[in-house]
Amino acid sequence: MIELDRAGRTFKVKRNVVHAVTDLSFTVAEGEFVGYLGPNGAGKSTTIKMLCGILTPTSGKVRVAGLDPSRRRTTLARRIGVVFGQRTTLWWDLPLADSFQLIRHLYKVDRKEFAARLAELTETLGLDAFIRTPVRQLSLGQRMRGDLAAALLHAPDVLVLDEPTIGLDVVGKAGIRDFLRRLNAERGTTVLLTTHDLGDIERLCRRVMLIDHGRLAFDGTLDDLMATAPGQSSIEEVVTRLYTGSSMP
Repeated sequence: MIELDRAGRTFKVKRNVVHAVTDLSFTVAEGEFVGYLGPNGAGKSTTIKMLCGILTPTSGKVRVAGLDPSRRRTTLARRIGVVFGQRTTLWWDLPLADSFQLIRHLYKVDRKEFAARLAELTETLGLDAFIRTPVRQLSLGQRMRGDLAAALLHAPDVLVLDEPTIGLDVVGKAGIRDFLRRLNAERGTTVLLTTHDLGDIERLCRRVMLIDHGRLAFDGTLDDLMATAPGQSSIEEVVTRLYTGSSMP
């Protein structure tokens, strides 16, 4: 807050300390597919940035794949994959295939392993039709498939997804959801998903966590979540009721 006197000569700055997350504690087991929900400003992005080592918590401990993200960020990068729906990790002016080659060198992936993994991802994500196209010319759905492939080329143990289906049409969403479902079921990849699209949660997640004003407000199965609001017919209605009510459970 800034205050200015009538003569315009002096001002005072008042600082307000805001805790993005407070007393937040949870564990995600190997092979789980967990949805992490909350309204804008609830602390989801801050949580993800701490898990990835971008931010360091002022207190408490964070462990991802057994590593402290803020102290072992480079090592952790080889164990996790991250996809931000509103940002891309691909090189804008390069063909998708060239971006993948650069990623191979960044992660020091063995050439034969990379070739086999890329062939598999190209087939399952349907990349073949546009893999030689510059990223800037890709549709949103194509770019999202490219970002998913890029995040998985080094075979991470943990995949963190932030709005992976944002802006996609029905067909695009269905394709991404099917791929993620099979990735978790067949490869055992641990997935943490944040999204405002509750259809993603209903179709993919067995467990849901809700964060509200930086605090964990709910942690349980979808059935447990539905039980918090008897009479509501959809997860959207339940979550809306919880966040617009006077308090969280």
